[in-house]
Order: sequence, then C-alpha cells, then structure tokens
Amino acid sequence: MAAKNRRSKKPNLLSHTRPRKAQPLPPLSSRTTRNVIRKHHTLQKQLSQAVAVKNVPLATTIQSQIDAAGGLSTYQHASILGQSATRGGDSSRMLMEWLIPLLKGSLAHATTQSHRKLRLLEVGALSVENACSRSGYFDIERIDLHSQHADILEQDFMKRPLPSTELLQDEGFDVVSLSLVLNFVGDANERGDMLRRVGSFLRIKRDIERAEDWRKGTEDAFPALFLVLPAPCVLNSRYLDEETLERIVINEGYELVQKKLSKKLVYYLWRYKGAEETRRQSFRRLELRPGGARNNFSILVR
Repeated sequence: MAAKNRRSKKPNLLSHTRPRKAQPLPPLSSRTTRNVIRKHHTLQKQLSQAVAVKNVPLATTIQSQIDAAGGLSTYQHASILGQSATRGGDSSRMLMEWLIPLLKGSLAHATTQSHRKLRLLEVGALSVENACSRSGYFDIERIDLHSQHADILEQDFMKRPLPSTELLQDEGFDVVSLSLVLNFVGDANERGDMLRRVGSFLRIKRDIERAEDWRKGTEDAFPALFLVLPAPCVLNSRYLDEETLERIVINEGYELVQKKLSKKLVYYLWRYKGAEETRRQSFRRLELRPGGARNNFSILVR
C-alpha cells in the first residue's frame, strides 16, 4: 500500500512567533486624567492607613477598589499624560529653567577633556523624553516601582543599595529628582525617611574636589535635590505649610536655592551641604491650619 503523501508543514513566519504588542491604553481627557490620579492617591492613602492598623478586611476591600480602577498601570498612564509636554506637565522644565544659565556659564570655560555630564537620579521616572533628557547636560539613571520603559529601571528607591564612601565619587549623583514622588508615599514617617535617604546618594563638594574644572562656579547649586509636590500638600494641609517644609528639609542638611509656587504644583531646588547627625531634629505631626476643608498630608522625621 503506497504511503500517503504528507503535505510538508511550512515553517511559521517570524512575525507569527513574536509576542503580540501590548495594546495601547485609551486616551484620557484632562479631567479624567486628574480624576484618575486623585482617586488613586486617595485609595493608596486609605490602604496605607488600613495596613498600619492591621485592618485586613478593609485593606482587602480598598485593594480591590484600586484593582477595579485599573491599578498602578492606569495611574501611571494618567500620570504620563498629565506630565506630557502637550499638557504643560513636564516638571523637569522648571529644573532646566533654573539650571541652564548656571550650566551654560560653566561650560563656557570647560575643555573637551574636562567636560563630563552631570549625574542625575530620577526617582519615579515615567518618561525618557522630558526636558532633562533632551538637554544633553545629564547622564541620567531612571528608576520607578513599575517601569513603563526599557530605559527605566524597575526599582524601589528605599531598597536601592547605598554607595560606599569610597565609591560615592563614581556612583553618587549631582542631582536627585523627587518629582511628584513624596506625595505617593502613603506613610508620613516613610516620607521623612525618603528625604533623609536622598543625601546618601549626593556627592558633596569635598567628594568632587578633584572632578572636572567645568563644575567650578556651580557650587551654589550642586549637589541638588529637585522636589516637586502637588500644591495642596503644602498650601492647604492641616499639618504642613511652607515654613515647616523648609525647616524639615534644612534639617536634613540642605539650603534653599530656588522655589516656585503655582496653583497646581510647588517646585523646590535645594543644595545639599551635608547633614550633621548631632544637630538633626525630629518633626512630629502638629496642627498648623484648622478647618474641615484641609487635607492631612504631612512629613514626619524620626
């Protein structure tokens, strides 16, 4: 009996073996974007409070609400849209507005051999195309808890290994950016811990005294912390106002270089001088502004 001719199986096309691309998330209006961000922050705060008092049933319910609203992915999508240049939300433009005059003056005296980019650590990075990225002044390391891009390392800043004193020159940074990050931390004590931790990554003047000559003249700004918060966190909080925030950051070894207050955001540029453990103070929650329309945002320092 003659064997049946078997039809040769054609190999799959390469395009058929590739994983499907993730479907892009739908566009959101500006109002929807704001509502998504606001709702996520509120639920995260409630979740942190439930976890703090070990109320497991309530924490489970709130987590279900977060998941039903799209979770972290939807929040980040809204945040990316909110911070896009087309909506005027790229907060790093303010940082560049402050730094470019200083950097241009320094680079005018630099040689090709001495010129090396400033190191910037961007915590909570959502985009690789913001003003800092396009400026050409920075060697940027970007991290986020839930990376949305191959050039953003998925990492928790609070678990990032601290550079040793010997390696701070190479592994430290000239600028650390906490843009709309501190307000996402649900616990007030952890916000204080995050602020304190930033200094361990900044290489202060004595650590870069052998560095490139083009940095001479920038001592009034570097190393720096760029801090951005939603305006209500500072301007309408029951427990935090401008004066208290400045006292807290100064307590960590910084001095204020620039600030800008707007209806939506508050921007700060701080120069790090180095904190003295013996002079650090603790900050506990005190009511500064009474009233039912206030929010409860605060930063506590232990």
